[in-house]
Amino acid sequence: MRGPYTLQMSVSVGPEALLALLACAAYGLATLRGREVARVPSVALVAGWLLHGAALAADVSGWGTEAGARFGFAPALSGAVWLVLAVHAVESRFVPLPGVRRALAALGMVVAGLLIFFPGEVALKFNSPLMPLHLLLGIASYGLFGAAVIHGVMLDSAERALRRKPGSAGVGAGAAPTAAGAATPSAGGVLGHSSTLFGLPLMRLERLTFRFVEAGFVVLSLALLMGWLASVLGHATWRWDHKTVFSLLGWTTLAALITGRHIKGWRGRRATRWLYAGAGLLVLAYIGSRFVAEVVLNRITPT
Repeated sequence: MRGPYTLQMSVSVGPEALLALLACAAYGLATLRGREVARVPSVALVAGWLLHGAALAADVSGWGTEAGARFGFAPALSGAVWLVLAVHAVESRFVPLPGVRRALAALGMVVAGLLIFFPGEVALKFNSPLMPLHLLLGIASYGLFGAAVIHGVMLDSAERALRRKPGSAGVGAGAAPTAAGAATPSAGGVLGHSSTLFGLPLMRLERLTFRFVEAGFVVLSLALLMGWLASVLGHATWRWDHKTVFSLLGWTTLAALITGRHIKGWRGRRATRWLYAGAGLLVLAYIGSRFVAEVVLNRITPT
């Protein structure tokens, strides 16, 4: 007899499981380093991404199973990481980020493996044509905020490295590079320093981070709007559940971050802390609440 807090796991044995297993193997190769493997990691990362996408599509569509289209916490998390990898693939064409590649490959291996053990339990039955768009926009926003978090971690790492470096310009009083490369005082702190990280200027890295934040915020706002419109039109029921509350809290936190950055000039660790808090609330909103419902409580509730 299963207790109310017993972890539930249903191992997938369909074609999506084989694709996910192959994706895990390819991602594993992508974590290799050293000259002896030459271009193997880069090719393996692309292969893993393609196999991962195929596994995700097969899992969500229910291909080869009688369950039909389905969704759950693992496909949602896997889809968000898959989008982060897509962003990295585009970005790496312009900036070499080998350390990030290995970290993302390891993360991809984990989430692809989750598809095997937690293929999704929720049947996708939409009462409104707006709900599929709501779901897709929500996952897209997860991917954009995931990319923002990765860049935020890089910013924090660069700031700590500059603070440890004796005599670094910009530590303490703060500096910002001018067109001629000189440093002038500003409120930017160490992020105003003209140093680079993996060949990427820190100021450019900071701008890129918050472009992801702003793009994710727009997409998230559209996702919430689609859900609200579906309820207003009577196609869906608005529920004040954990997903709704955490989504609105995450949206509010990220709105405060964007406002603080544009009005008060928030930068550095203050800004990234708000970013991590907002992203964490969004993870709790769907992936976290769905994990508890599906795996911990074994309650199959509508998406």
